Amino acid sequence: MSYELFISLRYLKAKRRSAFISIITLISTAGVALGVMALIIVLAVMTGFEMDLKEKILGTNAHIVVLKNGGSIDDYPALMEKLGKYEGVIATTPFIYNQVMLASGKNVSGVVLRGIDPESDAKVTNLHKSMVAGKLSGLLPEPGSSYLKDSQLQLPGLVIGKELAKSLNLFIGDRVNVVSPMGNITPLGMVPKMKGFRVAGIFNTGMFEYDSTLAYVWIKDAQSFLGLGDAVTGIQLKVKDVYATTALSKKINNELGLSYHARDWMQMNKNILFALKTEKVVMFIILTLIVLVAAFGIASTLFMLVMEKTKDIAILKSMGASARSIMKIFILEGMIIGFSGTTVGVLSGLLIAKNLESIVGFVQKVTGFELFSRDVYYLDRFPSHVVTADVITISVTAVLISFVATLYPSWQASRLLPSEALRYE
Repeated sequence: MSYELFISLRYLKAKRRSAFISIITLISTAGVALGVMALIIVLAVMTGFEMDLKEKILGTNAHIVVLKNGGSIDDYPALMEKLGKYEGVIATTPFIYNQVMLASGKNVSGVVLRGIDPESDAKVTNLHKSMVAGKLSGLLPEPGSSYLKDSQLQLPGLVIGKELAKSLNLFIGDRVNVVSPMGNITPLGMVPKMKGFRVAGIFNTGMFEYDSTLAYVWIKDAQSFLGLGDAVTGIQLKVKDVYATTALSKKINNELGLSYHARDWMQMNKNILFALKTEKVVMFIILTLIVLVAAFGIASTLFMLVMEKTKDIAILKSMGASARSIMKIFILEGMIIGFSGTTVGVLSGLLIAKNLESIVGFVQKVTGFELFSRDVYYLDRFPSHVVTADVITISVTAVLISFVATLYPSWQASRLLPSEALRYE
């Protein structure tokens, strides 16, 4: 052990007359620990929310969508075969997209009607896993007519979201009319096209926007109702690496030409993803200020320690200690405070972040206040995910801030002249 480190450790032990400095040292250490702990917990929660949102987006939507500019895709089986040969593509499925209205009794709601192939769609999206009533296969014209309340009405199946079912007061087997504004032209003008469907299933993705605005039918029923013939709106792709979709979509655009355009899930949800990323960065900056305030406490502690140890510094210099050694003594002391606070903050932050759901549940049970409403946030658990890179970044930042806080008071101590320090002794 170097004598600089030995002296630094000795200075941390309080004497009776310097107990006040030791109290400030503990407060500075606690400040660093609280700042680091808050950073780890907040970033873990924000990362958990972000991952949960991405999981829901990717569960309902495809990773890449290929559309034709200005129209529908006629020879879509050939295009699906071509897209399926791209490196990284796992599965493909066609879809139809259109805006319609659903009418049930006196209840009417505008929705997005999507025509899908249940068999191939199950390989691309997780819609079949989101079913809370009925099955996605109920869209197919099979003897699954047990859901029908009126066996004489052989109606095609329709799958809707949980929130949409609530607003329209629909249950499995109920009849609902699908109305398209693009109807037939008659001598009396444009007459909206209407067709009856039966509710074959209800899904719950966990996102209000999807559960209240999406309705699914069999792709053949959608083609027939919308008058598309054998055409589809586009092709959905599932890939191995969801973070490599940008490069793949650019490659598809370059090779398919101007007639088609491919968009990945990050482009289609860039606003919300950008908002999440920006919020995370801003929260990191704001909470780092807590560590910065604690660093001022470290600087104040060192200033007072330098003033108290003026005689000791003069004696050390008289015995041959260099200015660099004096500076090193106080830098090491400040770093011990900062490192100790960072260590305590990391350990406590990880402990709380890993058990946050249990802690929130306990606090709600004790206080009686609902801190986390599952109905409002559409989550079945409190999301918290610790990223190792975030913990390392927080730790390094806290230690660096502590190091910078020690430089000026340590430099002032190194400039102290023995003759000036011992003049009045």
